[in-house]
Amino acid sequence: YLVESGGGLVQPGGSLRLSCVASGSLDDFYAIGWFRQVPGKEREGISGIRSNDGMTYYIDSVKGRFTISRDNDKNTIYLQMTSLKPEDTAVYYCAVVIGRRRGVPRNPDDYDYWGQGTQVTVTS
Repeated sequence: YLVESGGGLVQPGGSLRLSCVASGSLDDFYAIGWFRQVPGKEREGISGIRSNDGMTYYIDSVKGRFTISRDNDKNTIYLQMTSLKPEDTAVYYCAVVIGRRRGVPRNPDDYDYWGQGTQVTVTS
């Protein structure tokens, strides 16, 4: 349903672009979000985009460094990550919301379908 790719090993200050390919049209979803999780911690919403108008959100720790975007023709959502830091190390997931919500949901519990995750490791 959702397939992430683009993770890997990168040095601090480096960049990666994550991709999330959906099996259907992005317009079928109310919103698409990116999350990350490290062992022993809860899954954290970091960015999301609402399908009908492109409304986005970013958590403070990634503002100015990460950019969410979409390509409707390719049914793909991207997360461009720059100026990466060791604390960005995590498994990154994309997820979609089917039903209507308020704004762009940030709580993982609001999301209906998830990808398998892709590992991002930032280390020197």
